Amino acid sequence: METESEPYVRLAALRQLHQVMADMNTARSLADTLQTVADGVVTGLGYELACVNLVRSDGDLVVAAFSGNTAAEALITGRAGSRESWERRLTMGEAWGDLVFIPHTEGWVLDDDDVPQWYTDGPAPRFEDEWHPSDRLFAPMYSPGAPGGSPGELLGVLSVDRPRNGRRPGAWGREALQVYAFQAAIAISNARLRANMQRALLRLEREQQALRASEESFRQAFEYAPSGMAIAEMGGDQHGRILRTNDALCRLLGRPASAMRRYSFSDLVHPEDIGTLLRTSAEGGRAELRLGRRDGSYVWVSLRNSVVADAADGPRFLLTHVEDIEERKRRELHLAHRASHDSLTGLPNSAELRSRLAARLCRRPHSALSGDLDSLDAAYGHPAYAAVEAGHDHGFDFDSGPQAYDAYDHHVHTVAPEDDRDDGAKGLAVLFCDLDGFKSINDRFGHNAGDAVLIEVARRLSNGVRDGDTVARLGGDEFVILADGLGRADAQDLAVRLRNEIIQPIRAEGRAVRVGASFGIGWAHCGMTADEVLKSADERMYVEKRSRPKQHRRAG
Repeated sequence: METESEPYVRLAALRQLHQVMADMNTARSLADTLQTVADGVVTGLGYELACVNLVRSDGDLVVAAFSGNTAAEALITGRAGSRESWERRLTMGEAWGDLVFIPHTEGWVLDDDDVPQWYTDGPAPRFEDEWHPSDRLFAPMYSPGAPGGSPGELLGVLSVDRPRNGRRPGAWGREALQVYAFQAAIAISNARLRANMQRALLRLEREQQALRASEESFRQAFEYAPSGMAIAEMGGDQHGRILRTNDALCRLLGRPASAMRRYSFSDLVHPEDIGTLLRTSAEGGRAELRLGRRDGSYVWVSLRNSVVADAADGPRFLLTHVEDIEERKRRELHLAHRASHDSLTGLPNSAELRSRLAARLCRRPHSALSGDLDSLDAAYGHPAYAAVEAGHDHGFDFDSGPQAYDAYDHHVHTVAPEDDRDDGAKGLAVLFCDLDGFKSINDRFGHNAGDAVLIEVARRLSNGVRDGDTVARLGGDEFVILADGLGRADAQDLAVRLRNEIIQPIRAEGRAVRVGASFGIGWAHCGMTADEVLKSADERMYVEKRSRPKQHRRAG
């Protein structure tokens, strides 16, 4: 650009400037763009040296690209100057539009600051507009600001030195450098945007790869887990519907995966465990319940639910882990049975008998409700009157006031039939059975024979009562039968039938033996304890035993 007068700017110079600007926007990376900017100053604008100082994230400026002198490039590329030193440079000297020119007469104050510098040699200028080796010219590069407003963020500074014609740039050269700096800022912004997009895309690709790897790991862990796994819908009309199952769960329930997708867990759970399932699946949790197999049987499982969100605001699912605990439950039930049943006969033991009997008895006798309703209303208020009139007292504690309710909201009071008359009333009969002649069998034939007799008596008693009645071994040769809904005559007939069954010969240790049985019939009613009921039946049994001649107590 040998001619500075605007009307005589060569077309070749404009083409060259256009080309270097085009080159800036075709660079593939930020580093390539910065080097293209520096090279364009030298090749397109006619300066011998050009340096691109790029603003770093900490605010300081680093020499990111250099062109025109390999020795200078090796010396200062990569070195940084503080933001404070650069701001001093950009606020001193002469303002040529957006350019900053610091003549050698002022620039000496910058010789010792921390900005990387390269000093060129040359003779002192002979003319006023001749370039001095210590002159400095800077072109700040700003990100695009608002139209008509102030410039945007400072991206960097172009430093140029020693124009090839040896003269300070005129109006055309200055404007060309300003335009070039403006276009360079755009190119740098675009290069940074591309770099950020590339990093974002790379990060997204890595995240997607990690997600795919995670999904594959989950799929394999899900499919090949040794215990059952399922994914079910959560919420809405289809809550609990099974979406996916693994092979272990299909094998456990004997159902193919295609069939499992037609069910929800509520379709498979045992009817008695529906409440447990609903509590567990509401927000995740763990429970033990029974699931139905294809053959109609049920298997005990430990079911653990975890709530999984598909997306930030997307649908939620239940990840269900199903573990087979059938064997453990079988052992627990066996232990519980052993704790509540007699080990010899398999009948409920004394503790279980008392528990079943106590469960039928409340602490308030039913006769407490037989008073005048008007007096109850006057003494305790309408709630008591209404409760009695409705046919139940809801456990109303009349000694504690109208608000003192106990735990028998749905209790059916146990009432004994009236003594010495059969008026059709029915109650809970307690038959206390004591074997006659059992000790002599133990003494004569040994305890093995005695055990055989007890086992057979337990079997005959169990076969002789109704479903729902309880036959228990109280201890030794004593048995108790709980039979609900019997009148006095019914209870006496039951005792006779059971005695006739017991006195039949029993095969023990290779011989036939016989025992007799004495029965005492007691009646349970609310207000009594279990021990009081058993004691009453025991006393009646001894009365019955003493009332019969000794030779009639045992048949044979």
